[in-house]
Parts: sequence; C-alpha cells; structure tokens
Amino acid sequence: MSPLATNPLIQVTPGLMIWTIVCFLITFYVLKKFAFGRIQGLIDERRKRIRSALDEADHARAEARQLVEEHRATMAQARGQAEEILAEARKVAEAQKKRLRDELEEDRHRRLEETTRQIEAETARALEVIRSEVADLTVIATKKVTGKVLTAEDHKRLIDEAIGELDFSALEQGSPN
Repeated sequence: MSPLATNPLIQVTPGLMIWTIVCFLITFYVLKKFAFGRIQGLIDERRKRIRSALDEADHARAEARQLVEEHRATMAQARGQAEEILAEARKVAEAQKKRLRDELEEDRHRRLEETTRQIEAETARALEVIRSEVADLTVIATKKVTGKVLTAEDHKRLIDEAIGELDFSALEQGSPN
C-alpha cells in the first residue's frame, strides 16, 4: 500500500460518503428553506437600493446638467443685458457730453456777442464824448480866435470840419468789428 492510501481522509468509505451526502442534503435543504430565501431577499433588496441610488444619481446628474445649462443661459443673458446697459450708458454719456459741449459753445458765443456789443457801445459813447468835447473846444477856440459868437450853422460846419480832420481810426481799431 502506498502512503496515500493509508490516509483516512483520502480513503473511500461508502458508508461515510452516504452519510456525508445525506448531511449535506439536509444542511442544503435547511439552508435553502430558512437561510437562502432571506439571504436572497437581502441581496435583492440591496440590489434594488443600489439600482435606486444609481437611478437617483442619474436623475441628480441630469438635473445638475439642466441647472448648469440654465445657469449658463442666465449668465449669457445677463452678459447681454449688461452689454446693452453699458452701450446705452455710453450713448447717454455721449449725448450729455455733446449737449454740454453745445451749451458751452452757445454760452461762449452769447457772451462773446454780448461783450462785443458792450465794447461797441462803450466805443460809440467814448467817441460821442470825444466829439462833444472837441466841439466844445472848437467853439471856445473859435470864440477866442475870432472874437465873435458863431451861429448854429457855423458851429455845425466847424464841428464837422474838426471831426473830419481828427483820426479816430486808432479808437475804432480797438473795437472787434
């Protein structure tokens, strides 16, 4: 006999084999009747929970994608509105700047015209004063030189001659005509 045949675990014993098979079948029956159903139920329940969790995760992922798309659309719309507002603000600012420039230019022209009128009026008044004083001096000088009093016609002729001889161009050049 070989050393393997002497090992009791390897030896074929028909009675032991039958009892082992009977015990195995009884154990299998008891496990199937009481344990496998519960184990299978737990496995099925866990499978359902996992499948439900996956479905919820897919649903949450889809909602997240939808929310991201909505957020992107909202951001794009907000950017568009912001650019419209900026463009409108630029237009308003340009319009106000142009209006202010026009008002300032108009005010400058008005003041320039007013100043020109004042200068012309002052020049005319000064010329009238000078003419009047020249006329008075001419009358006084004529009286002293000729020793006689002149008529109104003589006064007028002498005044016109004296004024005609005077050079008012220096005073008139000062005016902005």
